[in-house]
Amino acid sequence: MLFHLSQKNSIINKMIAQLRNVQLHEDRLRFRKNMERLAICMAYEISKTLKYEGVSITTPLGISEMEIPSDRVVIASILRAGLAMHEGFLEIFDDADSAFISSYRKHHKDGSFEVNLEYVTCPNLENAVLILADPMVATGASIDSALEALLEYGQPRKIHIATAIASTNGIDHLRRKHKNAVIWAGDIDEELTAKSYIVPGLGDAGDLAFGPKLQE
Repeated sequence: MLFHLSQKNSIINKMIAQLRNVQLHEDRLRFRKNMERLAICMAYEISKTLKYEGVSITTPLGISEMEIPSDRVVIASILRAGLAMHEGFLEIFDDADSAFISSYRKHHKDGSFEVNLEYVTCPNLENAVLILADPMVATGASIDSALEALLEYGQPRKIHIATAIASTNGIDHLRRKHKNAVIWAGDIDEELTAKSYIVPGLGDAGDLAFGPKLQE
């Protein structure tokens, strides 16, 4: 299942427009905040898909019968670019557990690359609702390697993949490889460069959020 959030006009369009706007890219705080706010919007939508249970809440004047989420949520983010989205999801799912994955592209002289995964910290995922956040989904290779590593820690009841910008190729790849996952994309672009960068995209989300790095 795929939710392309900017297909219907909402405030999300403004957030994505600012994330893309090169004239605003020197403002790291604004970039991080827009990633965080986008994740908050996604978290609200994802909350509608959770399981709920009835509880009795004591108020100063009586008892209120309410339905509240009963699923255990785990938020996983790919370092470092996913950290701003992670904070946004925690704003809504404030009692969620967290997982973190270190995954990066190692480029070769011929223009090809491989995804290296060096670090994983993860709670038990058995029967949890897993939300995997990565701001950019180009080929889907990073998501593949992250999910492969995470699923060693249990089988979630449901998997949600959340991204700000995805390519059509990346979305198609994820829908083939992870048929039961729900994909939430702020926007989807058609083009990938020879080095698998999304066009028009928004640039390097990690650098824009946290500053440039020496490592390729």
